[in-house]
Amino acid sequence: MHRHQASPPGAPPGGLAGTAPARGGQAAVHHFTIGVPPLFRLDLTAWALRRRAHNAVDSFDGRRYQRTLMVDGQPVEATVCQQERDGTTLLAVQLRGPEGALSGERTAGSRRVLERTLGLGADLRGFYRLADRDAALRELAQRFRGMRPPCFPSVFEAVVNAIACQQLSLTVGIHLLNRLAQRYGPCISATPPARPGFPAPHRLATASPAALRELGFSLAKARAVTDLARRVATGDLDLEALRDASDDQALAILLGLTGVGRWSAEYTLLRGLGRYHVLPGDDVGARNNLRRRFGLAAGADYDAVAALSRRWQPYGGLVYFHLLLDALASSGQLQPSAP
Repeated sequence: MHRHQASPPGAPPGGLAGTAPARGGQAAVHHFTIGVPPLFRLDLTAWALRRRAHNAVDSFDGRRYQRTLMVDGQPVEATVCQQERDGTTLLAVQLRGPEGALSGERTAGSRRVLERTLGLGADLRGFYRLADRDAALRELAQRFRGMRPPCFPSVFEAVVNAIACQQLSLTVGIHLLNRLAQRYGPCISATPPARPGFPAPHRLATASPAALRELGFSLAKARAVTDLARRVATGDLDLEALRDASDDQALAILLGLTGVGRWSAEYTLLRGLGRYHVLPGDDVGARNNLRRRFGLAAGADYDAVAALSRRWQPYGGLVYFHLLLDALASSGQLQPSAP
């Protein structure tokens, strides 16, 4: 059985706890726990979120997942640890706010965002039954058993991630996103190690394309990001409403955005909207992984990827995440513990 560290010092034994100011009164600190269904691995889920070790927004030190979230327009730094208690898997969560007390609304909002981000609502039983009938997929599913399919905390973040990483290696794309977060993202503490959150739309709406060019974005990408941020910040575009839209409706709106093509739209469906049946057919990394693991032809196009992924429906996106972890493990970036 995979063992996980206990909750951080000071965490309550269970349930919701009261809010207490941090030492010096500089921040509010709140602890609570989230019970999760069996077969959950925080380490694997965090790596599926991070994608690369140099990701500055999603931090994982082997025990603790940390991220600064925007909740009700205010930053909240969340630290999450996994623990086992009496046969039950729990996530011990610490929230830090910038000042004063963390309201019940902000605490509840943070919890909802974390549950969505860590894929806690995903039911993987059907996926594991499918994997048991597919020899190649079975090995992957067993090796990374407990990974939950993650989502970006907001659809806006998913779209900006997609724009930043278009036609670049993922390594370079995350460098760009790190610079964006360090320049414009919220941060609870000014003392190292400061962990910037992902920039809110209203912050990026004030940025000029020239400023993003200084961070390494192409002019087209810089204009796409700032235009998107302005539309969201002014209320002209409600990306969160896409959660209630059908795939076709969401794709139509996403494809109408500046700088968003088929890959970016499908990437947003999977990583921003939690449509776990979507395997982005134009994803170069996914094609390489499908070629290595499932014999996809070297010259395979979008239709060939779609045809292959139909054998795993409605779990094509879950296969995508497992292939990502497999590639990270193969490159030595991820060291999965023995189950």
